[in-house]
Amino acid sequence: MKSYLFLLFLLISVNSKSQAQHNSQRFPQFPKCVDVDFLQKEACFKNTLRAFVLDNYQVPAEIRKEQYKGEVRVIFEVNQVGGFEIIYLDAVYPELKEEMVRVFELLPNIKPATYNSRPISVQFKMPIKIPLVQSLEFSENEDSADIMPQVKEDIVINEYDEIQPGEFTRPRYESQINIPLSHEYYSRFDAEFNRIGLNTHSASKPLLFSEVSKYYNFKAKENEMRLDVNSWVGRKLFNEHLVQYQTEDYWFTLDFALDLQLGKDFQQQSFDFTYNNTRALIFQGGLGANFNFYTVAYENQGRFAEYYNRFAASLRPDGGDPAIIPGRGIAKPFMDGGYDYPVAEGYLSYTPSKFFNIQFGHGKNFIGDGYRSLLMSDNASPYPYFKLNTTFWKLKYTNTWMSLRDVRPAVTSDGSFRTKYMANHYLSYNVTKRLNIGLFESVVWQNDNNRGFDLNYLNPIIFYRAIEFSTGARGGNAIIGLTSKYKLSNKINFYGQIIIDEFSTTDVFGGQQSWKNKLGYQLGIKYFNAFNIPGLFLQTEYNQVRPYTYSHNTGVLNYGHNNQSMAHLWGSNFREILAIARYKSNRWYGNAKFIYGKRGFDYNVAVNQAAYGGDIYSSERQRPFDTDVEIGQGNTTISFFSNIEVGYIINPATNLKLYGSYIYRNFNPEVKTPQNFDNTTSWVNFGLRTDIFNWYYDY
Repeated sequence: MKSYLFLLFLLISVNSKSQAQHNSQRFPQFPKCVDVDFLQKEACFKNTLRAFVLDNYQVPAEIRKEQYKGEVRVIFEVNQVGGFEIIYLDAVYPELKEEMVRVFELLPNIKPATYNSRPISVQFKMPIKIPLVQSLEFSENEDSADIMPQVKEDIVINEYDEIQPGEFTRPRYESQINIPLSHEYYSRFDAEFNRIGLNTHSASKPLLFSEVSKYYNFKAKENEMRLDVNSWVGRKLFNEHLVQYQTEDYWFTLDFALDLQLGKDFQQQSFDFTYNNTRALIFQGGLGANFNFYTVAYENQGRFAEYYNRFAASLRPDGGDPAIIPGRGIAKPFMDGGYDYPVAEGYLSYTPSKFFNIQFGHGKNFIGDGYRSLLMSDNASPYPYFKLNTTFWKLKYTNTWMSLRDVRPAVTSDGSFRTKYMANHYLSYNVTKRLNIGLFESVVWQNDNNRGFDLNYLNPIIFYRAIEFSTGARGGNAIIGLTSKYKLSNKINFYGQIIIDEFSTTDVFGGQQSWKNKLGYQLGIKYFNAFNIPGLFLQTEYNQVRPYTYSHNTGVLNYGHNNQSMAHLWGSNFREILAIARYKSNRWYGNAKFIYGKRGFDYNVAVNQAAYGGDIYSSERQRPFDTDVEIGQGNTTISFFSNIEVGYIINPATNLKLYGSYIYRNFNPEVKTPQNFDNTTSWVNFGLRTDIFNWYYDY
């Protein structure tokens, strides 16, 4: 008897608990359902919604003509204020999704669901059969009247199953990804991008793929180089990215990059071979149509030709590290005479409209149409930057703000490198269909008086000279420049630059060659498809920069970063002439480079170090004289550099190359010093390289 009483009590308790729980949960209510009996409110809600959808949903005519049979699956939520929100939609045709969105936008706000008299959000799922039928299925998610993790989990599982890649259409070529700074790669589309009548701007680099793809068909050129391979290994090695994924809304690629070199410097006695061992991981992609990202991390070890190792050691920073690899970064010792130098680069690229592109990253920039730049080069190590490109009418306006470092022992404090900042703007204007001119201005300032990044320089359309004057002449170092390009024909372009660091009209026209005339200029010519040979590119260029250009009487304010020049890699006090030939046919390429120069180096005079104007990190206050300042003064040196390279592009998607090169360098200073002495180098090198940045060996 006691057992029966206990069972009866248990049944009553469970029923009471169930009824109480049921009474504590209330469905959302349309106005017509407010006065409906409690037990009928659920059916009223569903029937009312069903009728509304059937009355308003219109299957597009073209889909009706196809006599399509299927369904639209929708997961929606009635939120805490009674609004309807679509969480997930799935249909074969996007038009069916758009129609469902339209119908839900017509739904009015209703009385929300409640739990214990408290408004809550409730989720439902509803499949709609096409063609429409009156027996519209409608089901409530499990435990939907209570916001439970099971409901969210069910939706996530459905969404995960729906994530499937589509066809990979190589979207990088229409994206806001930068075209990597590679002279060989840029020479491929230089002719098409600089045809007469095009409203293009080629000097502010790196260019975006979206800028160039309007005039140069990257995909078609890549298709011409593709090999007929079917295996997964063959496709990844010769034609494709290692990982490539694309949906309607986003895409990304992942690649393993290499820069493996093995060579011999025949004048080097210390070691048998030179080498470089770089492994890198490249991750790039896009989210939507306007946002892109790119990142690459390098792990490097290398030992180079003797002259290059010696130059890297001359750049050594404070703190005990033995060298800075030019253009790369600070190096640690590695094995016998080698260096270990990690490098990382990357950026975010956002284009909010067709007029603007915004980038924030860690990398390099270049301004000019030549092999060299006297304004902004990719010679130095990567640095943090923020860049704004504005393009409209016949103008392109580039603003770049950078954070740089001075790593010399004389200027570091508390064991940390000295921070300085640079801001520049460059305005490119297509005057006619043949003539382009550009105006450049840049300023460097240091963190004196703890002013940090001076907000005065954030104004993108102001003259930096005026700010420099208002903040104190020693508060910054401003330079100005002028560029030009003239398209003589679709095959021949002339280009040039002028750099003015300081200009004294009295001294210039006085004819005394004053040290204050810190000037430089560049003249060059490009010949595309030379002599009617497709793929043959020829270039000749002359550069000269007077002594003391880019330097400053406050040493930190020089135009440098990580002990390297931000402009020409020779610094100043030089003149050079160079000739370059490049040829490409399908996957084969070759180039030859010849550079002859006259340079002036600092050296000891009467024990004290005299600054003759070649080293931009030397103070101009140490100059030995004020007038009769000439290019090549000091330790005059004649140098000759030549480089011949032949290679095969293994994978055009990643620009992986197999190559062999030969470098001959002759360096002949008048005065032999520990740093500068007679040196002749013959360097043979073979390598496997993902070509995504410029190596400069012509020091």
